[in-house]
Amino acid sequence: MRIVSFGFQTWGRKTLQALIDSEHEVVLAVTHPASADSYKGIWSDSVEELAREHGIPVHLTERADAETIDLVKRAEPDVIVVNSWYTWMPAELYDMPTHGTLNLHDSLLPKFTGFSPVLWAMISGEREFGLTVHRMDEQLDTGDILVQHSLPIGPDATGTELVLAGMELIPGAVKEALDALATGTAEWTPQNKDERTYFHKRSDRDSRVDWNWPAVDLERFVRALSAPYPRAFSHYRGEKVEILASRLSSARYGGTPGRVIVQEDGGAVVCGPDAFRGGNQALVITRVRTADGTEHDGAEFFRRGGYLTDTPA
Repeated sequence: MRIVSFGFQTWGRKTLQALIDSEHEVVLAVTHPASADSYKGIWSDSVEELAREHGIPVHLTERADAETIDLVKRAEPDVIVVNSWYTWMPAELYDMPTHGTLNLHDSLLPKFTGFSPVLWAMISGEREFGLTVHRMDEQLDTGDILVQHSLPIGPDATGTELVLAGMELIPGAVKEALDALATGTAEWTPQNKDERTYFHKRSDRDSRVDWNWPAVDLERFVRALSAPYPRAFSHYRGEKVEILASRLSSARYGGTPGRVIVQEDGGAVVCGPDAFRGGNQALVITRVRTADGTEHDGAEFFRRGGYLTDTPA
């Protein structure tokens, strides 16, 4: 089969590599230009570089404009394969090939359509995540499913570990999907759109800690936002602090959410709903980083007590 690849960042590069390693022909690689956006700069391995190394024609564009559609049409693909493409694709494009367009999305659809699905799945307390290969249609991540594989979310996993594990599913899923198309054995499963959940793009604001969350959710939130992602943060005595490591308290703590109590070898932060009743575990912060890049032991850093707040004031 003749394949056109649409992809960006490490996800797109790993997908292109899987296509190159297949028995099929990659006739065009479409990718976005490098970006200064903080989230797009994460996992930024180059699709363009890989394509040029293998003599594959490359088209750089921010969107699927008229020029892009014309180039794809002239490439005469049997299928388009997409992973980590940030802008809308018109039906004229995704319906063009004989086999349509396959999109790889790192969630167990129909859950976690949209953006940063691995991080949102972990933050929201899911026990598993995965990779879905589906046919592109008029909505985002809603087309019929061809291939789906899942992985567990372990109790001590970090967001980075899960993202990397999910990327390792790409080669096998691509091969399985292409084999099904080439042999005429593809079985498509429609998504139940009543079960669809959608999550928005993440920004720096989404890393700010909400001390009204239960401690168990906040501990997972800290692990989800592991390097190289923007870390969980709050403000302490007028200074922004990143929370690098934490654990659940042994005791129960009451009072006002955000209040720091020097207990249990760290700063035990009162948190959760109805905190004034004293029935909640605290989040014990064991490692922080200040704006100057210096890391501090939690117990030493919070030795004066006080409050963690949404803003520097």
